[in-house]
Amino acid sequence: MPGDTLGIRRLQTPFENLFPLRNALISHIGILKQSGNIFIDSRGDPFIYDKTLMCKLKYYKIRKVDRKEVASLLWVKGINFPFTIPRPPEEGRTWAGILHLNDIPWMLYEYSETKLKDTRRKI
Repeated sequence: MPGDTLGIRRLQTPFENLFPLRNALISHIGILKQSGNIFIDSRGDPFIYDKTLMCKLKYYKIRKVDRKEVASLLWVKGINFPFTIPRPPEEGRTWAGILHLNDIPWMLYEYSETKLKDTRRKI
């Protein structure tokens, strides 16, 4: 079928009983949080993502959130650069879990209301 994306091709199909696609993953963190390893990209090509690396997950106090027009910047204590986030955290979420790749702060993983124990995640 013609179409650049999987969604366009699914809309054109005459079949009624298509396999339901339950989760739309927008960022890399969505893939990391999933327990499965088989995914479909936006073009409809299946791929396998195997988690092989272990990363440290450390929690930092949120210093401030700078709201911009399209996204926000999240500043945390102990890290001298901001993380770009699509929207500010919910009220009461004052801690941020940051993944560290090779002991360097890498990616925002989650928010928390309290400081949680530092752990590891497989990515």
